[in-house]
Amino acid sequence: MIKKIVFAGILLMVGLGVFAQERNPQRVYTYSDEGADGGFSKNNLFLGGSLALGFGSYNFNVGASPEIGYSLNNWLDAGIVLNFNYNSIRADPYYTGNVRYHTFNYGGGVFARGYVLPYLFLTAQPEYNLINVNAKYVPTGETTTYDANATSLLLGVGYGQRVIGQGSFYIALMFDVLGDKDSPYNDINGHPLPVIRAGFNFYLHKR
Repeated sequence: MIKKIVFAGILLMVGLGVFAQERNPQRVYTYSDEGADGGFSKNNLFLGGSLALGFGSYNFNVGASPEIGYSLNNWLDAGIVLNFNYNSIRADPYYTGNVRYHTFNYGGGVFARGYVLPYLFLTAQPEYNLINVNAKYVPTGETTTYDANATSLLLGVGYGQRVIGQGSFYIALMFDVLGDKDSPYNDINGHPLPVIRAGFNFYLHKR
C-alpha cells in the first residue's frame, strides 16, 4: 500500500512539473539569475511554513510547521523548522487491542531542499519531538497519559515553484526513515506513514 502511494505521489509531482513546463516554459525555470554571490545577502532570507497530512488504515496525522530559511545558492535552501502535530490511532480489537490513542507533539529541527530540476527537489528534515500520549481502553473507558520523545528523519521528494528574492510554494511527500517506536510519523506497529506537506515561503527583502 505504501509503495503504491509513493509511486502515485512521484508520478503526480513529475506530471505537475511537465504540465507547468508545457503551459509556461519560461516560468518553470524559477532559478534566479541573481542568486547568492558567495556572501550573506538579506535578499535570500525567507519565512513561511507548511501544513502536514499523514494517513493510514487506522492512523490520521495533521500538523503545521513554520520555518525560516536561507537560499544558499540557486539550487539549495536550508533553514530551521518548528513542528506542531496531532496524531490519532483508532481503537480496533485486532490492530490496537481496543486501545484508542491521541497524541500531540511539538519540537523542531532543520531542513534542506535541493532542486535537482527547476520544479523538482529532494528534501531532508531531521527533527526532535516531545510527545504527549493519551491512551484509552475502549471497553472499560480507562485512560492513561504519558510523555515520550522521538528523533525523526524525514526524507522525500517534492514539486515547487521558486524564485529567489520573490517567493515559492511547494508540496512534498516524505517518510520517517529512523523507525523510532514513538515517532509521530509511524503507525502503531512502527511502520512509516506517508507525510504530505504543502507550504509556501516569501522572501523578507523582495528584489
